[in-house]
Amino acid sequence: MQTRCASSEFGAYFKGMHDVRSIPTAAARSVVVAIPAYNEDRFIGSLVLKLRARQHHVLVVDDGSTDATADLAEAAGATVVRHASNLGKTAAVKTAFDQARRMGADALVLLDGDSQHDPADVEALAEPILNGTADMVVGSRFVGLHSDIPRWRVAGQHALTLVTNIGSGLHLSDTESGYRAFSARALAEMRFNSSGFGIEPSTQFQAKQRGWQVREVPIHVHYGIPLKRNPVWHGVGQLDAIFRLVAEHRPLLFFAAPGLALVLAGMLLGLYVARIYDATQQLAVGYALITVLLCVIGVLSTFTGVILHAMRIMFLEYAQRK
Repeated sequence: MQTRCASSEFGAYFKGMHDVRSIPTAAARSVVVAIPAYNEDRFIGSLVLKLRARQHHVLVVDDGSTDATADLAEAAGATVVRHASNLGKTAAVKTAFDQARRMGADALVLLDGDSQHDPADVEALAEPILNGTADMVVGSRFVGLHSDIPRWRVAGQHALTLVTNIGSGLHLSDTESGYRAFSARALAEMRFNSSGFGIEPSTQFQAKQRGWQVREVPIHVHYGIPLKRNPVWHGVGQLDAIFRLVAEHRPLLFFAAPGLALVLAGMLLGLYVARIYDATQQLAVGYALITVLLCVIGVLSTFTGVILHAMRIMFLEYAQRK
């Protein structure tokens, strides 16, 4: 990974602004706007220019792009951090967090580099962080403002939101939004254990676990470009990430609750087997085997959840004492 600062090619356009060739201190610029980007040369230049025109320090994390993303972002006035290869969005966001901590930022705002997010919403996301009322602010597409979002996207987003809310125990209206802001506390406490595109639900799980103050603000979104990823496989990947997070953060919910449900189902089926035997004096072997299987799997799953829950509490207590 190599860090490169912006050139002064657009200096005349930004007359009077801070020199982006040096990393600013928190006192000079407390808000850092970070853009994880992979092959976004169609939009990255104009996006950086719009953000720079609003007096923001822009950090672009080029995640191994094979096009001109990094060069255009640098020419437009961004500080660019390059990954040697494509490591995924989570790795890019982790790099953004690391850089923001080094800068001493009071707030970090993340937005996508595909022109979907409106740069004019940065201030609304940063404000609750800067006035101390939130540790994480989520830009929601479903609160207060109406955006022209394709219906199939809305359905998929609501489904993922429902699963994430149930799994994390923290209820938001748009758990998949990549437009987010984080406080200095969140920058210090955030841990990156997931991979791929599981970063958005991961922040929600950690916000619940660490007791962050979370707020949502309405944002504008634009859907006028073709998708780079298959939406079905993207949704499957998101579900996989969410289930992994549930297993990690809430093992009782992931293992014990289904286990108890299986035991209950086995007991009910066992009662049915007993009724058949009482009426015919013959054992329904197939149903009986299913009864035993349900009960055994249910008991194992329940005890797995209990054991993992106890281990998680032990590890958390150990981490707090260190």
